[in-house]
Amino acid sequence: MSLFVVHYTYSDDTAARDEHRSAHRDFLGALAAEGTVLLSGPYATIEEAPDAALLVLRGDSAADLAELLREDPFQQQGLVEQVAIREWTPVLGAWFDGALADEV
Repeated sequence: MSLFVVHYTYSDDTAARDEHRSAHRDFLGALAAEGTVLLSGPYATIEEAPDAALLVLRGDSAADLAELLREDPFQQQGLVEQVAIREWTPVLGAWFDGALADEV
């Protein structure tokens, strides 16, 4: 398995995101419990960019993860406007030497 980073760009419908956030987090939480999601969370809000989030996932391919993430309630509700998935190869840092050591 490889590591992938996923960048979600959200719609500006904050009310709908608030409404579906619990289901979104439950979905990602289940993926974390099975070891697919390693890290997940929103970026801080800034005026010059849309709301977004970063996820670090483990999987066999970007295509497999894209298909899996289509089940995310945020995606099913049209709250994710863009998904960018890229394979990631960390080479330095405490996570590389510690928590991710067995992953790469």
